[in-house]
Amino acid sequence: MTSLSGDSDDNSSAKPPDSAQTPYLVCDRCGARADGPRPTWICSVENGHRHYFCDTCARDNIRAIEGRLDSDWW
Repeated sequence: MTSLSGDSDDNSSAKPPDSAQTPYLVCDRCGARADGPRPTWICSVENGHRHYFCDTCARDNIRAIEGRLDSDWW
């Protein structure tokens, strides 16, 4: 995940899943599960909440994902 200069989500209330409570990631779109870190998955912070999307859903919806970005990002 990258940030524009001057931007930071260090102060956000969103936290990655706690491995003691959630042993796997779940795709918010299709429900696919991952038992460990998946570098090809996308993490999106929306309204202070993290959403994870598997590589298949990210690939299938990349145009919609890019379309929501401000032009400064691309």
